[in-house]
Amino acid sequence: MNAAQAFQLETEFLSGVEANLESAKGVQLRGKLWQRSHADESDALRAALAANRVYDREKLKSLPANRRFALHGFERRFLFGKRRTGIAVATVLSPLNQYAQSPDANGAPIDTGQLVEHVRKLVGDPNIPHVIGVCSPTGFTQKAKDARLDLPNVAVVLIEPDGTGGWKTTPAGENVDPRVLKLFDPEGAGEKIRRVTEYLDRQSAALLTGGVSAGDVVDKLNLPLDLVRQGFEKATQTDPELRVSKKEGEFLLYRGAPRAAQERKSMNVIDRIKQLFAREGGESEKINLLAERRAALARRRDRMYEDIAKLETREAQLLEEGKAAASQVPKRRIAAQVAQMRKDIARQNATAAMLNKQIDIISTDIHNLTLIQQGEMASLPTTEELTENAVRAEEMLETLKADADLVSDLETGMTESLTSDEELAILKELEGGADSAPAAKVAEKPMKTPAPPARVQPASNRTPPLRTAGADSAPDEPPSTPGKQKDRSRDAEAL
Repeated sequence: MNAAQAFQLETEFLSGVEANLESAKGVQLRGKLWQRSHADESDALRAALAANRVYDREKLKSLPANRRFALHGFERRFLFGKRRTGIAVATVLSPLNQYAQSPDANGAPIDTGQLVEHVRKLVGDPNIPHVIGVCSPTGFTQKAKDARLDLPNVAVVLIEPDGTGGWKTTPAGENVDPRVLKLFDPEGAGEKIRRVTEYLDRQSAALLTGGVSAGDVVDKLNLPLDLVRQGFEKATQTDPELRVSKKEGEFLLYRGAPRAAQERKSMNVIDRIKQLFAREGGESEKINLLAERRAALARRRDRMYEDIAKLETREAQLLEEGKAAASQVPKRRIAAQVAQMRKDIARQNATAAMLNKQIDIISTDIHNLTLIQQGEMASLPTTEELTENAVRAEEMLETLKADADLVSDLETGMTESLTSDEELAILKELEGGADSAPAAKVAEKPMKTPAPPARVQPASNRTPPLRTAGADSAPDEPPSTPGKQKDRSRDAEAL
């Protein structure tokens, strides 16, 4: 673990334990008056950096400094006096000299000598009870864990990361109360449950084909069974397809059918009887039951594979012992053991193969039921409805096409009616150019042509033309016939 990771773990530990100590005032820690204090080994870290000719202040802030937090408890004595009741210390111990030389290097674990020296510096008055939690981001050696720091009035707890995102607490002596171990655990219950849910998210593939047992989660995450069960319940609340059941005294988490979006809260007797005797529906209950069976079978198969691996390991050990044996007697005995071991392995493999077939059959049935459930949830239209809707759509398209054709004809007639003869002549004139302009003039009113001149007669025989009122504006009379001309001559002679 490098210096940056150690600094992050140091911060997380102190923040979590400080909150635990604050909540333990007057409960697990004696006292009515409290005093807080903070300290670190920044001076020693600065000297180590200077010895390595490093004078960067930003680098100093990014390195762990073995910070610690202490909570001093007091009780009132007489009127103005007070008496110490105990001291709780949360401290961090990291190899500062190693990080000062190479911050990117992995720090070495803390050994017994470093641990004892650090604890003795923290203990002041041996008559005052001390509760000390020592955290090492780089871990402790096995000798340091096995060391018994049975100091008078001192309870020491060793805290180190467990490699799964949590913390491991170990008592450094026999006089450590189990409640003190929880007091120096920086990870709260909510964070542990969150780690369980995150682990289950990573095991989604296993939930599809089998299940996850609470015992495996306890071993892999180093968490108590109660918190793992709470993590299972939280996972079922967030994912409606997850189910929890108890098989052979162990809790299993598996993936079942999704819950219906809407469920009838009340059902009368007739509807309930119809549901019991109906052959349709009920796929969700069947899927849940089959998924539970599949999870149990998968769990049994996995355990059988683990047993087979152990048998194979034992077989390899026997073969090595047989090869190393000097006489024929132990070789025969080992040969008999190996033969029996191989028979057991063959039986276990046959049982595992049978379990695989059973799991495959159940998975196929679950798949078919899921298809049926999905088909019923889709609520697809019937054949009659599809045909009726297709006919209606075709009629609608034909009506729309007829309306569009009618609108097109109306627009064409409207264009022709709006164009007059005069406009057409002008358009023809514009298209023909200047040469055809005289021929395209607009026709004016026809001019009156003069009547053909009458035959000239002598002046004595001429009669003046008769004029009536408005003769100037009236049109000329047509030429008279020969009969009428003779009558006019007689009238003139009579006069």
